[in-house]
Amino acid sequence: MALGLFRVCLVVVTAIINHPLLFPRENATVPENEEEIIRKMQAHQEKLQLEQLRLEEEVARLTAEKEALEQAVEEGQQPPEAQAAWDLWTTLCMILFLIIEVWRQDHQDGPLPECPGGDEDELPGAGSAPLRGLALPSRATLDHFYERCIRGATADAARTREFVEGFVDDLLEALRSLCNRDTDMEVEDFIGVDSMYENWQVDRPLLCHLFVPFTPPEPYRFHPELWCSSRSVPLDRQGYGQIKVGRADGDPLGCICGKTKLGEDMLCLLHAKQSGAQACREMEDLLCAPESPYLDTMQVMKWFQTALTRAWHRIAHKYDFDLAFGQLDTPGSLKIKFRSGKFMPFNLIPVIQCDDSDLFFVSHLPREPSGGTPASSTDWLLSFAVYERHFLRMTSKGLPEGACHLSCLQIASFLLSKQSRLSGPSGLSTYHLKTALLHLLLSRKASDWKAAQLGSRLHELLCFLEKSLLEKKLHHFFVGNRKVPEAMGLPEAVRRAEPLNLFRPFVLQRGLYRRTVDAFYEMLKNAPALVSEYSLHVPSDQAGLPPKAVIL
Repeated sequence: MALGLFRVCLVVVTAIINHPLLFPRENATVPENEEEIIRKMQAHQEKLQLEQLRLEEEVARLTAEKEALEQAVEEGQQPPEAQAAWDLWTTLCMILFLIIEVWRQDHQDGPLPECPGGDEDELPGAGSAPLRGLALPSRATLDHFYERCIRGATADAARTREFVEGFVDDLLEALRSLCNRDTDMEVEDFIGVDSMYENWQVDRPLLCHLFVPFTPPEPYRFHPELWCSSRSVPLDRQGYGQIKVGRADGDPLGCICGKTKLGEDMLCLLHAKQSGAQACREMEDLLCAPESPYLDTMQVMKWFQTALTRAWHRIAHKYDFDLAFGQLDTPGSLKIKFRSGKFMPFNLIPVIQCDDSDLFFVSHLPREPSGGTPASSTDWLLSFAVYERHFLRMTSKGLPEGACHLSCLQIASFLLSKQSRLSGPSGLSTYHLKTALLHLLLSRKASDWKAAQLGSRLHELLCFLEKSLLEKKLHHFFVGNRKVPEAMGLPEAVRRAEPLNLFRPFVLQRGLYRRTVDAFYEMLKNAPALVSEYSLHVPSDQAGLPPKAVIL
């Protein structure tokens, strides 16, 4: 028994001594360059490998001793009590190993350490070494770049929004006038979302995203079903939902036979002869999938494109420009073509409101944040765009005047956009940048977002993205985030849901992950050159609003 106790103590002491989180090197010097960091990491890896070999030999020796004891028991040389004691200590050793491993994993999944920069605390365990290939320009250079390249390029954003909104109002009003209120879908007023309405648009041409909610005719209604309301949902369907179409009273055909007691010898002729055919026709007219009560995204896409085309033909004589669909796979991707040769794109996205919240089901997004595709045509992506706009607006009220949070997001989006044009698209999108910023806004004090700290916050944003990429884990800002203020009015089912990993596609697609990581570090490497080049030369606007847009 004493020998078993000694072995248990030896295992625990060995684990404690070799655990880096318990005895950090307080007086360790910061490596001067990247080669020094790599050399130390390689030496540490070799040490861990030697320790692993030693432990494997120890386990093999213990296994051999156990087999010898078992053989001795079989030969009658050792009583059964000794074997029972040996099994007890072996079990305790395994339990201690398991506890230590679980504890280590909990520390690895802990909160994100602060990134170095300015007056902020240094990153524990990594010194003050910058990201690989990153050398941020000075504050003066960043300020000059922002003023000349970003603010100057988006100066006419308000005028663009006003023009697009006026035209869309007229277009939707024409669409309503062509619809039959008794049989057709009812279109509501649009809602502006995304970067143009959150004041961080950087790409040219300026692009407005407008949600267009629609509802079914009376007496039907939509019944949204969130993925988090089901106990077992495949991982690839998290973030999606389905929309069931039915009557408000729950009766698909409006017959009273279900509400009255009929005799055993009485038969409802309506249900007997018309139930199947009539139900199928009604579901098809309500844009449902074949033989299904759930709304079909493809049917909605066809209906919306047809309705927009008819509405434009009704009002085309009032304008001196042409209207065309921009992308065939996007139902509301439109493009205004002026006679001068310039054009103005915008997106009208048909959506369905989720109960009384600001959540909306969308049939398609130009840039789906999850990077995946729905499993079937009845799966609708759940959009938090309105909540994101509200959160940014609410947070901005408590930040210092001239806060740098949107400037930080604009610069990062600009670098990502330029890198995508150089090396092609990757798995990283502006939605991921925006999600990272929202997390930092929630964790940082308001005073940390002063204009003078633009460089520090930009560096921290890139640190956050790098850590998320290396871990293949970036949680959705709203889903399962209990830290979101209750004043946002987020549905409780979404708050209590399991966190949604936006980087899950990287776990399944190694090629996409490698391209994304390479593109990210290439973007960091090219950042100083891009900032310097675009600070001196601002590209000409090829998609701006014409000086005079005549409305006949």
